Amino acid sequence: MRAKLKEIIERAVGSEAGFDIMVSDHVEQGHYSTNLAMRHAKLIHQNPLDIANDFAERIKSSAPADFFEKVEVAPPGFINFWLTPSAWHGSLDDILGQGNKYGVWNIGQNKTVIVEHSSLNIAKPIHVGHLRNAFTGDSLANIYQATGYKVVRWNYLGDWGTQFGKLIVAYRKWGDEAAVEKDPIPTLTALYIRFHDEAKNNESLEDEARAEFRKLEQGDKENRKLWGWFKKESMREFNRVYKTLGIDFDIDIGENFFEKELERVISELTEKGLTKESEGGLIIPLDKFNLPVALVRKSDGGSLYLTRDLANLEYRLKEYKPAKILYVVGNEQSLHLSQVFAVFDLLGLGQGVELLHVKYGMVLGESGKKLSTREGNVVSGEEVLQKALGLARGIVQDKNPGLSRQEKEDVAQAVAIGALKYTNLKENRNSDIIFDWQKMLDFSGDSGPYLQYTYARLQSIKRKARRVDYYWPRRQLHLLKDEKELALIRAIAEYPYALLAALENTAPNLLCSYLYGLANTTNSFYEACPVMKEEDSNLRVARLKLIDATAQTLKSGLRILGIKAPERI
Repeated sequence: MRAKLKEIIERAVGSEAGFDIMVSDHVEQGHYSTNLAMRHAKLIHQNPLDIANDFAERIKSSAPADFFEKVEVAPPGFINFWLTPSAWHGSLDDILGQGNKYGVWNIGQNKTVIVEHSSLNIAKPIHVGHLRNAFTGDSLANIYQATGYKVVRWNYLGDWGTQFGKLIVAYRKWGDEAAVEKDPIPTLTALYIRFHDEAKNNESLEDEARAEFRKLEQGDKENRKLWGWFKKESMREFNRVYKTLGIDFDIDIGENFFEKELERVISELTEKGLTKESEGGLIIPLDKFNLPVALVRKSDGGSLYLTRDLANLEYRLKEYKPAKILYVVGNEQSLHLSQVFAVFDLLGLGQGVELLHVKYGMVLGESGKKLSTREGNVVSGEEVLQKALGLARGIVQDKNPGLSRQEKEDVAQAVAIGALKYTNLKENRNSDIIFDWQKMLDFSGDSGPYLQYTYARLQSIKRKARRVDYYWPRRQLHLLKDEKELALIRAIAEYPYALLAALENTAPNLLCSYLYGLANTTNSFYEACPVMKEEDSNLRVARLKLIDATAQTLKSGLRILGIKAPERI
């Protein structure tokens, strides 16, 4: 509907000054509002109210006779629009005609975006921070895909570094093959922790670890075999957890893959005159960017994370030719990525490629403190998932005891994972989030289960509809005259723009906010406008069509957030 209004405005008065179309917070102030007159007034230095009055008349006369209910001007120069019920009926008809393609944009057509997220560390558990990272990255990948981009989902594994020297030493001294294969991540993590505990009283262990990692870098067969096994067992566990969460990756390439490219990258930097020697190491001054120097090679000749990131960046540009690369990485990596982006700029690579650091806040417990176990270690993602599942099973049993055992388990899993994802996504990604388990699984508040339950209620109505009712033509839409019905149509009409706002601001929370508002409007309609009890069969059909469009929009929005929409709860 916004697109149609924009077309009418541009046809009537042009768009040289540019303008926005806003949704009014209160219907008594209009359905839409524009700042066109104020923008234009700045160009020609005239009174915006005078311009607004002139524009309002020209816009009214340019529109179809049944489009505007009224057009009014408000200080300091806004033009407010009320659309007729007929216009909204036409909008709903268009939405129904598009079906599950409704809301799709082609903004990113013929463009590729790489979304790097999760970036799991081999032999270490998935923790709550990784969950927020994964949920954010996955939803952004879905948003880009829904707006026409080709998306490459990349898990940039932490599969290299001195920690593997420590792990090799620990495994040879205290490890057990069967234990690793049975429970890889906890076993390998315990070995790593034991190494550090033992090293407090035995400094020679650190020297052993450095020696073993050097052998690994040089291609020692035994160390390479162990490293490959650690990685294989870790990936098996990672893939199990992410399959449960419904998160997929196209690429699982980590740091090790780029080791062979590091000397070439350093030579390229040096040949372009970007590097300087400093205390035996190699640095790149970044004064131009108000950043500290970037170290690209240590004094002992060792490689660095930054050098590998540059090699990775060049590889991505060559192989995928992306328009954008999103790095979903915590705030603590801001300096590092700023240096990577600065060196990228100095190299003059990939003109027109946008690099974006997508930051996110911490995950806190209900006390407002960082989630942790009694030992002070970060809570594992598995622990959080199992707690959510346990709570969801109890809720589903109370709400719908008639479901089969398998149905209960499927619904509980959808509800638990939906609750986790929505809790992580509904806040501004730069804000910390608090795990309030009661609110997270509340079926009446701003939560994933509330959205899922709203969808399930609509599906329940559709199941009860008589087949003859349900498939009547859409011409009955003109009977939707109640303000609750029209408010719901207006809410559905905003879905594409909520998706667009989430894209433009790299902010899944904007889509969450929209869906929560849509669910509230849906439930207001549900309470005020009976469907199956409506005696007028024509009006009943029209309301069923409205429910169709609403359910499709809710399901589509939840899917983009990575949340399943169960048919029954």
